[in-house]
Amino acid sequence: MKTIILLTAILLAVSCSSPSVKGHKTYTVEIAQMKFSPATITVDKGDSILFVNHDLVAHDVTEQSKKAWSSSVLQPGASWKMEAVSSADYYCSIHVVMKGKITVN
Repeated sequence: MKTIILLTAILLAVSCSSPSVKGHKTYTVEIAQMKFSPATITVDKGDSILFVNHDLVAHDVTEQSKKAWSSSVLQPGASWKMEAVSSADYYCSIHVVMKGKITVN
């Protein structure tokens, strides 16, 4: 009986002291009709963003100010996933009128 009480106390102590683990989400930005949709997205740090090209032509996704990151060329039907670490404006370097914004909380 003492063993059961001791094990229960240990399990309660461990479960109460463990930090909560926040699950990260994956958000999808679709590329279609020469636009990113949604063009503006707000995520938490560590979340993932999946860019999916549903357009008829190739595109890419490039960080705008310092070119800190970029996808490869995404042919129609292709996708690219990135982890959000900081806020950024981005665009398609092939079609520079296509722009979007990632806000990271």
